[in-house]
Order: sequence, then C-alpha cells, then structure tokens
Amino acid sequence: MGSRSPSRTLRLWGPRSLGVALGVFMTIGFALQLCGGPFQRRLPGLQLLQPWTSSPQPASLSCPPRQHLVFLKTHKSGSSSVLNLLHRYGDRHGLRFALPARYQFGYPRPFQASRVKGYHPQDEGTPSSFHILCHHMRFNLKEVLRVMPSDSFFFSIVRDPAAMARSAFSYYRSTSPAFRKAPSLAAFLANPRAFYQPGARGDHYARNLLWFDFGLPIPPEMRPQRGNLQPPNPPYTPDPNALFQPAPTMAQGHGQTSSPASVSSSFMQWSLAWLDSVFDLVLVSEYFDESLVLLADALCWELDDVVGFMHNAQAWGQPAEEDGQLAARARAWNSLDWTLYLHFNRSLWARAKQYGRGRLESAVAELRARREALAKHCLVGGKALDPQYITDRRFRPFQFGSGKVLGYVLRSGLSSQAQEECELLATPELQYKDKLDAKQFPPTAALPLKTSSLLSP
Repeated sequence: MGSRSPSRTLRLWGPRSLGVALGVFMTIGFALQLCGGPFQRRLPGLQLLQPWTSSPQPASLSCPPRQHLVFLKTHKSGSSSVLNLLHRYGDRHGLRFALPARYQFGYPRPFQASRVKGYHPQDEGTPSSFHILCHHMRFNLKEVLRVMPSDSFFFSIVRDPAAMARSAFSYYRSTSPAFRKAPSLAAFLANPRAFYQPGARGDHYARNLLWFDFGLPIPPEMRPQRGNLQPPNPPYTPDPNALFQPAPTMAQGHGQTSSPASVSSSFMQWSLAWLDSVFDLVLVSEYFDESLVLLADALCWELDDVVGFMHNAQAWGQPAEEDGQLAARARAWNSLDWTLYLHFNRSLWARAKQYGRGRLESAVAELRARREALAKHCLVGGKALDPQYITDRRFRPFQFGSGKVLGYVLRSGLSSQAQEECELLATPELQYKDKLDAKQFPPTAALPLKTSSLLSP
C-alpha cells in the first residue's frame, strides 16, 4: 500500500547503539475542507458557531487524507484521547487496525511484529493490509516497519514531566516498587535513590517514562556502575529560565533544549535527531487543542475529525497549586524526558508559526466550540463524571491506581443517529479496542462436538 519516499530515509538503531541520521521530512501540504464538518451532517441538531475554514488555498495544493498512521501511545500524556480520535476515524472509514492480542503489544518489552493479530511473516514484501497502529508499545522501528506501510505518518505525544510524575505516581503506585515504597510523591522526589532501583520490574514507570516508551537506550553515563545498585544523583538541575513557560514565550524561542549535565551533548543530539527523522509530528499535552489542529492539517483531515472528548482522565478533587520545588525535582529526576519535552515543545511552536498564529487561534476556538456543543448534546451534565455514576459497562473506563478514572453518561432521548455517534465519542479505549477486534476478527460459530469425542478419555 505504497512505499516510503526515497527522499525520506529512516534510521534504525542496533541493540547497543543508535544509527546515523540521514532522514529528510516529507513536505506536508496545507488543506482542509472549507465546509461544515461531518459532525454537522451526522448530528443535524447541533447548532455550531460557524463552519471552520482554513486559509484559502489554490486547488492544486489540496492533498488526500493520510490514512497510514503510526501513533506511539505514550503513558500518562493524554494519549487515550488521541486514541479515541483514531479509533473513530478508522472505524468510520473502514480502515484496518494492527491490533494486539489483548490491549498492549507485549509492553514493557520492545514491540514485535509477531504480536499483531493477523500478521503473517510470509506476507512480508507484499503491500501491508494495515492502516493504523496505535496501541501501547515500547517503540521498535525495525519491527514496526515489518507491519506498517512504509509511507505511514509517524506521530506521538509528550507531557511536562512535572505533571506526568504526579499522574504516574497515582496510577502506577501498585505497579512500581519505587512508588509503592514512597509515602508520597514529594518524599520520593526528595530522595529518589532511597526508593528507585534500576532494572527493577515496574520501575520504568518511575523515571524517564517518555524516553523508555520511545525505545531509546539509557545513556552510558546514567547506567549504574557494576556492583552499585543505586542510580546516580539526578543528573542536573534545570535552568530556571528553561522551565515551562506559556506558549507565546516558548513559541518565541525561549526554553531551549539543554542536555543533562552528566549526559554527553552528542548523545542527546544524536537521539533527538533520530527522533526527528522518524516522527513527522509530536503533540504536546499542555497544548492539546493546538496540537490537534496542527495534526488535522498535517494529515489533511477535517477539523471535525479531531473533535472529541478527553479519555482516561483522573479525578483530582480541588486542583492544587504547583509546588515550584516539586516540579523542578520532577524535571531533574526525569531529565531525559524534560529534554524531550523542551525539544518537541519547540518544534510544535515552530510548526505553529508556519501555520499562522492567528489562523491557529481561530481554529482552536472553533474546535473548542464544537467539543462543547457535542458535550452538551451527548452527555449528562455536559462533562466527564465519577465512575460511580456510570452503570453502563460499555462506557465505564477501566479503574486502576489510586485515583478514579472519569467517564461519560449519555443523555436520554437522543435520536438513533445521535445515539450512535455519541456512543463512539464516549466509548473508553479498552471497549473500543474490543469492538474493533470483533469487527476485524468476527468470532466463528463453534462446531458441534461429536458424541464420540465427549466420551473419549
């Protein structure tokens, strides 16, 4: 189903080192439909503010929607909300998903093509039958390219390690020994060496989780010395001037990527350059809506294709003010993730500048208006609810960790058309995966057993 452009060379890494980067990005055209989107057509009862339009472009610059997609679903970064968009888009267009046997591709082990349902090694060399790969995995490019078409659009999402640490500590408290032993996140970050042991099962959740999910090797300088099970001290203290800044500041070039002091700059530059050669776009959780608009533009999708509800969000009660010292410690302990975050935050705003700030602000406002209209039309209370109120198991998200995972209850009295669309918007990731699985691999009726077989020893 197509071949990768010869102008775009992807670099592979071996088990001990990274490959040399020679890739060049493919040019992405700017074009989206100039009329009201599919939600208006499918849910005619909605009254949206106005049809969203992109800047006028010559017809010659229009581009077909991209439908070969690889989404690296990183943990605790807003990726479940992106997954719902992909599920609905692929479902609506009859695309074929590369699905795991259960819900993840053997995570935390690196991705292997053999874990994809319906994948047959003997088919290699023939056009791939899969359109979308999007469930949890530890990235392994060589194996991904055995499954997916070579012209696939690669993208992912990152989150500020300070916010990510809080979410991960709550969600993976029972999974990570380091988190489980610590009485609180503050206690853990005050002295992580007292709790964290490199290589302990589940402790990859406790340090540089983004770096781990991207499949990157741990820098030699950060590996524990033989005979010393304690990790080194947090490798650097972030420059206060490089800490998280509002979008306009980041967009103007502040907050430049800085390498952890104990990690060679060449290693970090090598790693970031490799990621840039593989991933066409990396979204930023803190600027989720801006990221979605830029994603729709890069994929030549309509704006309505990226309108949806948030999924897998935890209930935190009263939002606490961010502790500056705690945030700095979280970023220092997760210094590799902080470097990734600064790098991709900067690249996102470079793309936003090319797109046009005024145009972006207008599109974001329209996206939010459409989301709000859908929420009021579909949902009881117009928002996510505590799971105790969700009695329909089809919409009750999987509960894990110490926090409650919010979900949705649909309003009664919806038309059959609206009911169907609202159900898809509200369906959690596990239930939607099961739906897609049953659609692609319909269960076969069991053959009646012969009486003789029942009597056999």
